[in-house]
Amino acid sequence: MLISTTSVLDGRPVSRYLGVVTGEAIIGANIFRDLFAAVRDVVGGRSATYEKALAEARQVALDEMQQRALDLGANGVIGVDLDYEVLGQANGMLMVSCSGTAVVLAA
Repeated sequence: MLISTTSVLDGRPVSRYLGVVTGEAIIGANIFRDLFAAVRDVVGGRSATYEKALAEARQVALDEMQQRALDLGANGVIGVDLDYEVLGQANGMLMVSCSGTAVVLAA
């Protein structure tokens, strides 16, 4: 399945628009991850632990959106938008959401 942030794909015209599809993933930060991230923040550098968790959440959201598009009979999703939001008490959770338009692309 082709997934793109653009509204058109070169050489692949849209033959049918099937509607908006979404995907969401929420991850919580645990105390150990927070502790190590705080140490990393003090000494500088990137927090590989948080980056990995964020990448996993993004992939879960995209996979969920793709499955919803497949369920509609789509072979592509265009106009994809990714959003990140902090949620929960003391901002302890991160939500990754994505949305796009499920389409049937001409061969």
